[in-house]
Amino acid sequence: MDQAENLRNVIKQQNQRNIPTARVITITSGKGGVGKSNLAVNLAVQFTRLGKRVIIFDADFGLANVGVMFGTISQYTLKDVIFGHSSVRDIITTGPMGIGFVSGGSGVVELNNLDKVQLKEVTRSLSELNELCDILIIDTGAGVSDTVLDFVVASPEVLLVSTPEPGSITDSYSLIKALYLHPLFVSGALDIRLIANKIGSDAEAQAVGSVAVPEPALAQHRDGDAGLC
Repeated sequence: MDQAENLRNVIKQQNQRNIPTARVITITSGKGGVGKSNLAVNLAVQFTRLGKRVIIFDADFGLANVGVMFGTISQYTLKDVIFGHSSVRDIITTGPMGIGFVSGGSGVVELNNLDKVQLKEVTRSLSELNELCDILIIDTGAGVSDTVLDFVVASPEVLLVSTPEPGSITDSYSLIKALYLHPLFVSGALDIRLIANKIGSDAEAQAVGSVAVPEPALAQHRDGDAGLC
């Protein structure tokens, strides 16, 4: 709960200090392999084409792959900030089109077991990134871990990615249910949009659309809908 409160303060209260606030978009999923990171990268590309400064924060700790998609190897990762003496500004890697990204690190088991002090450092890092870009895209891990839920409940805009595969639909519903049970969840405070990915027919789109909850209503978008931005 403390971590979620810190994240919410970073994301939503920067304007109280007269600091330009980036638009923060958190991308998440109940199940892995649904195209979540692909969406993060493609959104970054589109926003960059609109003249926006974009940074992707790869919060899939220990399993980060945004760098792989960019074809760019990160010399430094979030591990260097948490366990070393690097500033988050120093570990921003520049990808294609000048898009910046911070890698959570791949194969780093320690990043999946951070204590409160280390998680506070992650929060501070987000605060710095918020001042360096116009759009901050947070690519979370999949599932309903405390870390994933903390990022989601603290973000004003959330994109939930699901495919028509039954396991993906079920896990998406489980994530939403867990979010509603989160101590800091406020009905109506989050703009949650459901992204139906890997869709081959209207029937499959409707199947993904079954991941519905009372309120706030989920705006359903087919993959590639220009209305997302």
